Amino acid sequence: MRRRYSFHLDEGGHSVTVNVRSGWITETELLVDGKECAFHRVHGHGVYPLTLAAQLAEEPPVPVAVQLDRTGTTEHPLACVLALANGDHPMPERTSR
Repeated sequence: MRRRYSFHLDEGGHSVTVNVRSGWITETELLVDGKECAFHRVHGHGVYPLTLAAQLAEEPPVPVAVQLDRTGTTEHPLACVLALANGDHPMPERTSR
C-alpha cells in the first residue's frame, strides 16, 4: 500500500515543503519556494534518518537541510525538521494537499 506524507513550513519569507511517497519505492522531494531542489528514491519503505540539502535563493545563498526520521508511532510515523543557521524548526505535517 502506498502512503503519502507532506510537511510544510514558511520560514524567513521562503516556503519549504517535503513530500514523501512510500511503498515498493519510496520517493522524497524537497521543494523550496515551489521548486524541486532535492530528490531521493530508494526501493522499499525508506531509509531513515534521511537528510536532504538545498539553498534558499538569497544573496549569498543560504544553506538549508531537512531531516526525516521515524517517530515510532502509527498515527504520525514520520517527523521532519528544517535546519537553518538560526536553529532547528519542526515542520508540521499537512493533513491534506
